[in-house]
Amino acid sequence: MSVFEMRIKQQGEPSLVTPAEETPGGLYYLSNLDQNIAVIVQTVYCFRAADGGAGGGVSACDVLRESLAKVLVHYYPLAGRLATSGDGKLVVDCTGEGAVFVEADADCAMADIGDVTEPDPSVLGRLVYSVPGAKNILEMPLLAAQVTKFKCGGFVLGLAINHCMFDGVGAMQFVNSWGETARGLPLSLPPALDRAVLRARDPPQVDFPHHEFAQITDDDEDEYEDSPLLHRSFQFTPASIARVKAAAAAAALEGRACTTFEALAGFVWSARTRALGMRASRPSKLLFAVDGRPRFSPPLPEGYFGNAIVLTSAACPAGELARSLPRAVRLVRGAAGAVTDAYMRSAVDYFEATRARPSLASTLLITAWSRLPFRAADFGWGPPAACGPAALPEKEVALFLPCGEEGGGGGGVRVLLGLPPAAMAEFQRLVDEVTAA
Repeated sequence: MSVFEMRIKQQGEPSLVTPAEETPGGLYYLSNLDQNIAVIVQTVYCFRAADGGAGGGVSACDVLRESLAKVLVHYYPLAGRLATSGDGKLVVDCTGEGAVFVEADADCAMADIGDVTEPDPSVLGRLVYSVPGAKNILEMPLLAAQVTKFKCGGFVLGLAINHCMFDGVGAMQFVNSWGETARGLPLSLPPALDRAVLRARDPPQVDFPHHEFAQITDDDEDEYEDSPLLHRSFQFTPASIARVKAAAAAAALEGRACTTFEALAGFVWSARTRALGMRASRPSKLLFAVDGRPRFSPPLPEGYFGNAIVLTSAACPAGELARSLPRAVRLVRGAAGAVTDAYMRSAVDYFEATRARPSLASTLLITAWSRLPFRAADFGWGPPAACGPAALPEKEVALFLPCGEEGGGGGGVRVLLGLPPAAMAEFQRLVDEVTAA
């Protein structure tokens, strides 16, 4: 269904949902791992009507609003507003103003919005609230929730959350806590709010080179930039993942077979480089995030609320990368293995000393959501029938998403990325070549 056929009517003005009890005020500290990712992440969760008929969405609004007020008592920084400190860093002013809550009605059935696994921002973007006229991140709420009711009785919960508040693990922890609250249950994993455990050392101690911030001179960038992007989603079943792993078998190190992420990241990096026809001598960089929760020493507190992901990188001449999947997989494994407690502490201190941002020139950034438990989000209507991002990834980004019935994808992974049309055709051919039975 096209965006012109779907009419969405907002019911009244957006409201503010404040914490159900008094919460602490003052400034809430954001760590250096939170500073570089102050962007709005939009996701949608589609729920069928519990009784199969119209009207389920009306009670959904009440349940979601009331339970949001209760869960914000535990996650009170989300009810505040983003600000800047005297040293130019982002902080949260815990004003208790509340999260934005919007109710809306659609004039169609939920099935008419199409396949959520192939996101159409012109449709899904209308199911997530955006502040009209907001010029920068400081003018946007940290959390906005829109509940859109459909003629069939189903509803979509669209969330817009500032990434500086949490990474994917933390975001799903919050959504699941909200769901538990909606179902009248205590929180199974209360948030650990203290981010001071990730403060930089004084003075900063940078012990590693941190190539993730390195700027690559990219003489071919303009040609790629001027090309229209075609986005496509590729589903890798457990069987096709096994074939990718077999193709990368030479990458096995010390007798350990490559993981699903190592195999798919190496393949996507290599195949994308080849599909783009990059010059053989041109350097290609890969960036991806590693969850630092279990890697810090001591490990971060269970339920850590903030961003605990650290970027790591690998680089290789395009010609070498395009020719060898095992080489790409070894580089991915090496980059992941480099993320130790010492490396992560050094990354925190590197930002303290430089305020640098990662460079995306001649770079592929892989964002892995494939192990996040999206389908565990249960507000009383069971797991969502469908869920995922409301926006398409930028040209430098490949998004790994779960597929299958369970939150972990049942072993399957969906890869969503954008390429110029000719490059996408070649990427499709390379996917077919490696996954063919």
